[in-house]
Amino acid sequence: MTLALMLVAVAPSAWAQKIGVVDMRLVMSKLPQAESMMQNLETEFAERVAAVRKLQEELKALSDKQQKDALLMTDVQKTELSRQMESLNADFNRKGRNLQEDMQKRQQEEQQKLLKQVQLAINSLAEQEKFDVILQRGAAVYVNSAADISEKVVQAVGKGN
Repeated sequence: MTLALMLVAVAPSAWAQKIGVVDMRLVMSKLPQAESMMQNLETEFAERVAAVRKLQEELKALSDKQQKDALLMTDVQKTELSRQMESLNADFNRKGRNLQEDMQKRQQEEQQKLLKQVQLAINSLAEQEKFDVILQRGAAVYVNSAADISEKVVQAVGKGN
């Protein structure tokens, strides 16, 4: 019977695992590389954004002209202005959609690079601090602040691992 008591007493400690939690949103929002990435993307797409804005301004100017001068314009002028607006609107929509798609694609590419760095930092911390399991914050109902390693991950990635 004493052997059974010893097994019961030892068993819970044998099951104990060191568990850490990472809040990925917090980590990604605090990384200096994330801010730098966004600035680089803004610079990369600045010309195209400016071109789309210019089309939008031209479209607005034509719309204002149509409203302002409608009574003074001939039917031919109205038709020509309407066609010009339709063409400009189609160009605006196409370029705007392409720009948005390209920006999203590039942002995802850059975020994947950052996520790889974050994952390497998490793996490194897990090994250094002897964690058995590291969960994402959303997977846990309750987290003791001592188990949250998000700040350590931010620091590790900031240092370049």
